Amino acid sequence: MSIDQRPLGKTGAHVSALGVGGHHLGDAATYEEAERIVAEAIDGGVTFFDNCWEYNNGRSEEWLGRGLAAGKGRRDRVLVMTKVCTHGRDGSLALQMLEESLRRLRTDHLDVWQVHGVVFENDPELAYRKGGVIEALDQAKRAGKVRFVGFTGHKNPDVHYDMITRGYPWDTCQFPLNPFDASFRSFEKRVLPECNTRGIAVLGMKPLTGRAGPIAKSVASAEEMLRYAMSLPVATTICGMETLDKLRANLRVAQSFKPMKADEMQALRDRCKETAGDGRFELYKVSLAFDNPVAREAHGFPIDPTQKEVKQLLDQVTGNDRTQP
Repeated sequence: MSIDQRPLGKTGAHVSALGVGGHHLGDAATYEEAERIVAEAIDGGVTFFDNCWEYNNGRSEEWLGRGLAAGKGRRDRVLVMTKVCTHGRDGSLALQMLEESLRRLRTDHLDVWQVHGVVFENDPELAYRKGGVIEALDQAKRAGKVRFVGFTGHKNPDVHYDMITRGYPWDTCQFPLNPFDASFRSFEKRVLPECNTRGIAVLGMKPLTGRAGPIAKSVASAEEMLRYAMSLPVATTICGMETLDKLRANLRVAQSFKPMKADEMQALRDRCKETAGDGRFELYKVSLAFDNPVAREAHGFPIDPTQKEVKQLLDQVTGNDRTQP
């Protein structure tokens, strides 16, 4: 079976309505399972793969690159996106990170390269400054190493709006979209319409709110939350899938997808509204739980010692990291 292919904004490219999240790919129990997720996703119609330079301290890119290289023609059948993690530092660092990402992903170019984690109020100013990351985006495009460019973030829709309205011609923009977001610091209300007006391809993420809390609490089901996110005017909805069972469940939704009607979507928003207001299911907006330590360190902020990438770095130092490629 296939998955609907949608326009990637104004770029002329098309992507599958469901995309595979890069962080969760690196969370698979073994590389072998990650490779099977890549293979089954492509065979099931997925043509968009998310990733990031700093996910799992490089393992996510390594595993995606190996998975694509393991099957003949896989790389040519998909669009690969990864993110650069300057977090306000110089564009020259971005170009170094690009070379590392290309090596890990075993490719000579990226289809989409995005500025990762634009979440703090001064991030737009730092990105647009002379010698900033936007200059690196343009340089990489001119060199043929990157086809399209964008930015991501999950904390503050006003920061996204600032990044867009300063005027750079972004190709893509990634942010969380789910029925809880609609009632709390909403990207759907603040950012989605602006992207659609400008022809910027929207890459929806966290359709299940990142940790699937609403599902565990029986507020909403995984299927209806994924259908909600896919029913919005987006190019693709990126979903984390660290097991084959989760991949197969999401493929079933995507392969038989029919958009929710407007009244269905509103009914789901209304059901989620009461528990949306304090951010309990969208911790990436209100806590350090989803803040990468590299971003916080670059801004001079304290890091969370319990955060996943911090613990992974400590495991590497002590030799306890069993999941490195």
